[in-house]
Amino acid sequence: MNREIHQWHSPSLNKNMEIVVYGHFGFALLLLPTAAADYLEYERFLLIDVLKPYINAGKIKVFSINSINSEAWLNNLMQPRHKAMRHQQFNAYVAEEVVPFIKMHTSEATPIITSGASLGALHAANMFFRRPDLYAGTIAMSGVYDLTSYTKGYFDEDVYFNSPTHYLPNLNDEHTLNQIRQSNHIHIMTGSGSFEDPNASRTLAGILHAKGINYDLDIWGGDMTHDWPTWREMLPYVIDQKF
Repeated sequence: MNREIHQWHSPSLNKNMEIVVYGHFGFALLLLPTAAADYLEYERFLLIDVLKPYINAGKIKVFSINSINSEAWLNNLMQPRHKAMRHQQFNAYVAEEVVPFIKMHTSEATPIITSGASLGALHAANMFFRRPDLYAGTIAMSGVYDLTSYTKGYFDEDVYFNSPTHYLPNLNDEHTLNQIRQSNHIHIMTGSGSFEDPNASRTLAGILHAKGINYDLDIWGGDMTHDWPTWREMLPYVIDQKF
């Protein structure tokens, strides 16, 4: 399996950011880390290993990036407004730096599917719903799609527009809605075991249904907990069955 690590100084974030690339061909799978983890998290927890058959077969090319969650919503020493600003800078980094990097290493026509687990699922889903012109779909695993779950009571315009359960019900721009509706790959997955919140996925699915957006809601059983064994089963399953 081809594996490459790249890095550059991000103008959006004013810091060095790494990205690891696995494979040669296939649609681009953009992985967003959980919590305060880094770009190698999915490799360390063996998720890349279970994706290896699809990577080697040229079905997917995986791009895994760093998070800045420890410099935003998970940093208890920052002022909430500064957390929101940092979150917006991260959005700009992905849209303005990572997406062109992916296109340069694939093609302009290659679809990009965002994916992540836990807090990474919120980021992955949010990026797609905000910018369906850039991303072709999302695979969101074990997420909570209300950003206020992480803001400790703080709420402003930037929180609103990064919290899918807040802005999606009020999204009435038909151009954006139609771009979202054109996706065949909105996959919302969750377990029902310890520390999972299947109702968060049901809530998001209900909002999408009300907007006439097609989606897959896949709620797994009580043996599927909020942990890596669950995600190591979910992600290869959806790639094998839905792509």
